[in-house]
Amino acid sequence: MTNENWQNEDLWIVTASSPDNGLQSGAKGGFPSNSPTVKDEGTKDSRINAGMLAKQMSHFVGVISGVFTDVQKQITTQGELQLDEITLTVEIGSEGEIKWLGTGVKAAGKGAIELKFKRSSSQSPVN
Repeated sequence: MTNENWQNEDLWIVTASSPDNGLQSGAKGGFPSNSPTVKDEGTKDSRINAGMLAKQMSHFVGVISGVFTDVQKQITTQGELQLDEITLTVEIGSEGEIKWLGTGVKAAGKGAIELKFKRSSSQSPVN
């Protein structure tokens, strides 16, 4: 696969099945489209397009960036504090949706992705 074609590739996403159908738990992971899937009781696998997933992640990061830019502006006007680092935990849903995991979500250890945003040393605080 060349770098130009990655957006046309499919990824396998393995998710926990809904409790409504009596199944228990599962984990998430990405597999190349020609790899066999690992299927346990309580999991559901689906294919998602890499380009669509990239678009969803880009949208999520853009919105979060706007939120924390506004937070930093508020912090700066109220004192000399500076927001230097943000760590978020996200999961990818079976349809490729990006879900931000809040405090106390037990799935965080099962296939969640941790995104860590750190202020670059050349960045100055937002005023």
